[in-house]
Amino acid sequence: MQLFWVITLAVFGLCLGSFAGASVWRLRARQLRDDKKAGEEVDPKEYKRLKALTKHSLTKDRSVCLHCGYTLRWYDLIPLVSWLTLKGKCRECRKPIGRFEPLIELGTALFFVASFLFWPVPLETTEAIIPFVLWLIAGVGLAILFAYDAKWFLLPDAVTYSVVAVAALSAGVRVFYSTDPMGAFLNTIGSVSILSGLYLFIYLISKGKWIGFGDVKLGLALGLLLADWQLAFIALFLANLVGCFVVIPAMIAGKLKRTSYVPFGPLLIVGMIMAQFIGPYLISLLLFPIY
Repeated sequence: MQLFWVITLAVFGLCLGSFAGASVWRLRARQLRDDKKAGEEVDPKEYKRLKALTKHSLTKDRSVCLHCGYTLRWYDLIPLVSWLTLKGKCRECRKPIGRFEPLIELGTALFFVASFLFWPVPLETTEAIIPFVLWLIAGVGLAILFAYDAKWFLLPDAVTYSVVAVAALSAGVRVFYSTDPMGAFLNTIGSVSILSGLYLFIYLISKGKWIGFGDVKLGLALGLLLADWQLAFIALFLANLVGCFVVIPAMIAGKLKRTSYVPFGPLLIVGMIMAQFIGPYLISLLLFPIY
């Protein structure tokens, strides 16, 4: 049964990862359109390349090649398989599609499978299954936010607020099923205070120079998802630790400067996911050290 669920979740992850990848490009296209209408400066080449994605309503929207405008058929949209069989190129113009889409698909599938394998409690009761399902739903939104922030240094509000709503529902379920509702509620408040309140404080004292307000809103979503102040603290530590492993080698190689901007949203997301998977084990080691 475990193998069945691993395969099922991997397939669902690939499909929803494909949806996340398509959503990223459409969000970017609509943002460029809105920015241009508002009189803001946009990259003309990027706007021209993505303009085709804004011509149709959501109900009539179809995926197209961003190079030649070829409308993708169903057999061009099979997650990962189509990309591999076409060798990462458009069927019509043969120009490279890139690795952006398959990486999101693989990442989401890995997230789904790892969530199942490392979930801290057995998925045998309603109180365990509901937060797990909400966690996976939130994970799709986090995949979009991760990719968008990594590529364009921005966290779209529409997606962030959606993840916040799912996370709030998840936290509410945890409090409802808890044997100590007040303790669970206060634990959630502590989690939010660490992952959102801290960045709100930094945002206010720096007047937005050190950190963007998008990270504050993302921290709210992540804090609600974890709903545990200890896991939130671990997530914060791991996010900064991963950041060191990414930034320091890049600075040594000359790819980043001290004044370079590094998007912190992806690091926060990675730190939160790691905290969910290994946080309980780390906490048990701290409370009951093994000699």
